[in-house]
Amino acid sequence: MKHLDRVKELLNYIEKEPNDPFNLYALALEYQSQDKEKASFYFNKLLIEHKDYLPTFYHAALFFANAEHLQKADKIFSEGIELAKTQNNLHAKKELENAYLNFQFEND
Repeated sequence: MKHLDRVKELLNYIEKEPNDPFNLYALALEYQSQDKEKASFYFNKLLIEHKDYLPTFYHAALFFANAEHLQKADKIFSEGIELAKTQNNLHAKKELENAYLNFQFEND
């Protein structure tokens, strides 16, 4: 399936289920290599409107780090680690901690 077809399908899902964070998350991931501005919009929307949707934090932090928004990425990593602890999701916590450590090494 082509990028535009996936985007169109995801937008239809969002129209049908606007409160499902997975659809926004999938759209942010789809846009991150094609349209940085739209990816940023959807990651920010998730971080504001769906603060407890844990999958967002790993990809959003890496996205903003790659976009040289280092303070924002740092904050997202920290918040994601705390959320993973709160949700008792040890796998996500470990992934976020490892990515955060790499981020810190690369940006010190």
